[in-house]
Amino acid sequence: MPSKRGPKPFMPPTVEARLQALEDREAIRELIASYGMLADTGAADALSQLWVEDGRYAVGGMGEAKGRAAIAALIDGPTHRTLMAEGCAHMLGPVTITLNGDRATARGHSVVFRATGQGGFEAHRVSANRWQLTRTADGWRVTARENALLDGAEAARKLLATT
Repeated sequence: MPSKRGPKPFMPPTVEARLQALEDREAIRELIASYGMLADTGAADALSQLWVEDGRYAVGGMGEAKGRAAIAALIDGPTHRTLMAEGCAHMLGPVTITLNGDRATARGHSVVFRATGQGGFEAHRVSANRWQLTRTADGWRVTARENALLDGAEAARKLLATT
């Protein structure tokens, strides 16, 4: 009977290659996790540095930003600044990561929580995410991030699919 757990991950042939794959996965997880804290603190320039210079960020229902300046403008814009002023938390992950040499794809969820004004929080935005990354001289960087609301639409399911 076939396994219902999905495809078995590729195992690099040497100890050195396995160590490199572990280090790459950890660096990518750290990069993705840092997005939330940078967004919550309004660190637009630092957040934009997670991307390559001509990187792309497609936010489902909100448009697309191309290049670091446009990505930083999302954080500096009135929509995000209002969200921050009202109280919010961006939570990302866990993610699954597929490595292919100096390129990688990460898939996972993100949740933006918004303060209710009564000492609590509620989920404001729950999304599927697909990150395309590349190894650069400065470490792993995002070439593209696609985000789609998990509202029953096919777009979100496609981002989470392995193919």
